[in-house]
Amino acid sequence: MIKVEASFVQRMFSVQDKVALVTGATGALGGAVAKAFAILGAKVVLTGRDADKLAKVKDELASGNLACEFAAGDPASEADALRIVEFAATTFGRLDVLAVCHGFNKPKDILEQSVEEWQAIMDADLKSVYVISKLSAAQMVRQNSGGKIIITSSARSKMGMKGYTGYCASKGGCDLMVQSMACDLAPHGINVNSVNPTVFRSDLTEWMFDKESAVYQNFLKRLPIGRLGEVEDFVGLYAFLASKASDFLTGGNYDATGGYWGN
Repeated sequence: MIKVEASFVQRMFSVQDKVALVTGATGALGGAVAKAFAILGAKVVLTGRDADKLAKVKDELASGNLACEFAAGDPASEADALRIVEFAATTFGRLDVLAVCHGFNKPKDILEQSVEEWQAIMDADLKSVYVISKLSAAQMVRQNSGGKIIITSSARSKMGMKGYTGYCASKGGCDLMVQSMACDLAPHGINVNSVNPTVFRSDLTEWMFDKESAVYQNFLKRLPIGRLGEVEDFVGLYAFLASKASDFLTGGNYDATGGYWGN
């Protein structure tokens, strides 16, 4: 007899009524993930450092009758992160999902980049991930009903690049931190995974999508899928990792590189 319950299959991809905290919610990826969660029925708390931008994202989601609130703050600040997590839990009664979608880079050759600039990258892309994940996990443990932590890493976490000594180091550390956090939090029913995307379209990367440019052509040589990423290419993976369908998956660094890692 095939042991698959119809009731499980019918709701295995659901995030209905889950409470999801999304960092970097004013960015292209974070905004898309937040909207996708909300459309799927989750109650979403948007966060980022710019309150005015967050208010605009909230207004956009609320105009579609989507459940969302926002709390501004710096995820690298323990005080801010604690306030944001407590806001999510107080506003919607609990916290089920953390999606970390913020990030920062300032590419420079190691001989030109100051130690302060390198540290700023590490604080934004590694320390902040640790802080917001730690405090979100603590809230989930108090609830005693499991949870999901999904962290945005990068294709660059496993492949170095000129001018990326800070960024590659932070993302490589992020992948290992995901694997380690997964071990710590598994006894509490909390799954921890990362999504590792290639370049995707945003205000900052739009210039790279000129199909006639040497930059675009060079990227295509390394992407078997034949194009750069769009935010729509990634939101399904976040939804999957937030749902019960991924309950047996933890400590994974999920390739969303268009084949770059395997090329």
